[in-house]
Amino acid sequence: MKPRTATLLCAALLAAAPVHAEHASPAELANNTAAPLVAGREYMVLANHPNNLSVIDLADNTVLKTCALPDAYGPGLLQISPDHRQAWLLNNRFGSIYGVELDSCNVIFSANMSLAADERTKSVLSLAISPDGKEIYTVQNPSRIYVDRYEVQQPRLAVYDTASGLDAKPVRTFPMPRQLSVMQTGADGTLYVAGPDVYKVDVKTGKYEVAMPILNWNRPGYGAPDVLNAWPVQTITREFAFLYTAPKFKDDKQDIASADFVWGIMSIDLRTGAVSVADFAPLTEVYFTGIRSPKNPNHLFTVLNVLRKYDIKEQKLLASADVGHAYYQASVNHDGSRVYLSGTLHDIAVFDAETLEKITTIPLPGGDQATNTAQVFIR
Repeated sequence: MKPRTATLLCAALLAAAPVHAEHASPAELANNTAAPLVAGREYMVLANHPNNLSVIDLADNTVLKTCALPDAYGPGLLQISPDHRQAWLLNNRFGSIYGVELDSCNVIFSANMSLAADERTKSVLSLAISPDGKEIYTVQNPSRIYVDRYEVQQPRLAVYDTASGLDAKPVRTFPMPRQLSVMQTGADGTLYVAGPDVYKVDVKTGKYEVAMPILNWNRPGYGAPDVLNAWPVQTITREFAFLYTAPKFKDDKQDIASADFVWGIMSIDLRTGAVSVADFAPLTEVYFTGIRSPKNPNHLFTVLNVLRKYDIKEQKLLASADVGHAYYQASVNHDGSRVYLSGTLHDIAVFDAETLEKITTIPLPGGDQATNTAQVFIR
């Protein structure tokens, strides 16, 4: 399966797959919504069914507050503003963007991505915020609605002013290639957007070029990689990272039947724009996400049905742990002491980063998370 085909297919299936169950009443969900976040304290923010946004206090691994979101759930992808005061969400069945004040749960921004009455527009896991917090970016995929058919239109990069309020319209739009999804911004304001390759986009002009090849990597001794990335994590190590699988050929004959299949990680350093590519393990099972330790960036945590810790340089498995049920996303705290697993059902699993021994489980108000994106930050 081609890299972006895998992303689009898996994201669509996974977002719809779990059947959620309710675990809290509206009154319970409203508790503590006005509780402010404390400066210097570490938090995790994520969304889940039926349409909640929860703030987790990582000091004691408890839910500080749960905000009720407008409209409908899905995918619950969020980014945290640079000042760590707002959560910005792609939600409402991939059709709207919201800005939520974390201290008050107030919605301060909303944008319906359909810009005309005869248009239906969705964004496939595409959301990023500028380094100064003044602009929001998304790649939109509009379709023209006719009486008897839909007509697919040119994708567009839409740029929003974060101060535009509750009926926001783009301040700029630019045509973009098809099959684009997750994105992040570099320290210099460059927008990196993942598609068949990762593109480097000038958000002022709309001009783009390849920053990191994926499908077209032309790596000697390897076949084309396969990549799945539906979780644009704002990592503590400040990288835009992708796990890949690829055939590694034994000789110039490039015989796929005798090739070794490997796992690896490719990434862009968002501080410098530098690209790195490294294998870390043989392909023996499926992972959905991987994240480096901020304590030792050579250590990588991966997860789906099992949590594993690898030494990238040595391509060595350091530790492994059963996780009870599938989790889509691995996150780490700032000192690198704990690993948090999220996505799928209505809980977060917490593990010791050194031993991978389980510490606790954090139950979430509401139902399953599906393909949400959890973010960790310090206020």
